[in-house]
Amino acid sequence: MPPQPDIFVSIASYRDPELIPTLKDMTDNASSPQHLHIAVCWQDEGDFSVFSDAGLTVSRQSETQDTRFFCYNGASVTVIYRHYLTSEGACWARHLSETCYQDEPYFLQIDSHCRFIEGWDQQMISLLESLKKISALPVLSAYPPGYQPGDDEQKSKQTSVSRMIFREFTREGIPMVGSHVLTAPRPVRGSYLAGGFIFAPGRFVRDVPNDPQIFFAGEEIGMSVRAFTQGYDVYHPHIPLLWHYYKRAECSKIWQDHNDDARKQGAVSRAWWERDRVSKQRLATLLGLNNDAQEIAPPYGHGDQRTLRQFEYQTGLHLRLRAVQPAVSGDEKQAFFAVPPASDAEWLEAFTLWHHRTITLSPAEITGPGAGYEFIRLSVYDRDNRLLFTCRQPPASLTSPDEQSAVSLSIRFSTLPCCYPHRIRTCGWQSGVGWGELTETPW
Repeated sequence: MPPQPDIFVSIASYRDPELIPTLKDMTDNASSPQHLHIAVCWQDEGDFSVFSDAGLTVSRQSETQDTRFFCYNGASVTVIYRHYLTSEGACWARHLSETCYQDEPYFLQIDSHCRFIEGWDQQMISLLESLKKISALPVLSAYPPGYQPGDDEQKSKQTSVSRMIFREFTREGIPMVGSHVLTAPRPVRGSYLAGGFIFAPGRFVRDVPNDPQIFFAGEEIGMSVRAFTQGYDVYHPHIPLLWHYYKRAECSKIWQDHNDDARKQGAVSRAWWERDRVSKQRLATLLGLNNDAQEIAPPYGHGDQRTLRQFEYQTGLHLRLRAVQPAVSGDEKQAFFAVPPASDAEWLEAFTLWHHRTITLSPAEITGPGAGYEFIRLSVYDRDNRLLFTCRQPPASLTSPDEQSAVSLSIRFSTLPCCYPHRIRTCGWQSGVGWGELTETPW
């Protein structure tokens, strides 16, 4: 009787020449490849000979032509085939892979372009089990260090690791994440999941299954929120466990194949951007950005262990305001706040950033020509020329010991932490004449 697999591995592969090398490296470097159940959603042209040519052997017959069962280096490999023109995105493919889950105790989600350390399976299990001393539901996740396929592949493998941080809000208000170098003696607590590497208890597949309606962008913040509200705690590994191929400039992408021309010709049912638009609307609902939207039904909505507001407390993000706490955007790039605020009011107060500056105005800037200015308008703009603050000052309020002396004017105002002053503009107004000369100075 074959051994019961310990790790269920989910792989989404889109026309990727690195799939077979990934399977080979994974099984070659596993301590117990016979304990792996690998499920691949293979979005390609359907030539299954690529698997037999690589040494995969049929383990049992399938009832359908679109699903094949193989054995490879002792591992069980299930391949679910879909023609690449019928693909509906990365999370749709991950969702199909997850249908093969058979209650294995551990779950690994990766992309189809990875390399692995020797004994990666035992190392991941050991790290995850050690974290159960401090967390009921730990998850290992991060952007793995990179590698470059080819003759110098071994030399190309990076040795540094990273933790995940907030990067920016999209124009739709969806938070996007990035990475920051991590140096630590043990895994560190974080808030965000990386789609290309998740190692978790097997039940994660049922608790936080991939939503097939999420196309690609925003996948990670959506999974992060859902995992958090289900009670999972993210930890970023302090050592390399695998490597990821990032550039992939030569590889086919779904947004290249599923374009407007392909849709007009009937090759695809929707252009990629149409799926992406619907996906982002769904993410906006999940993140509480749509006031009138209905909640997303289980299992793709929020869990019942924690709330969305608690996620905001932990990450330092205010999703509706598209704002972040100062420590999130500061040099420390903080992504995990261990201690929740004493109150919601206290937390909201921290999103106010005060700016103070004293400027000097010359007598000519204050009085103006002829009858003089009726008021001076002072405005502060950010780097993108967005107005942050403006006020009017009558010349009489700008006094100096004598008419020949410059006047100091103190400016104080507040903004959201993501808004930073860049330029100060002053200009006087005179009835019948209009605006005077504009003076612009750096903040």
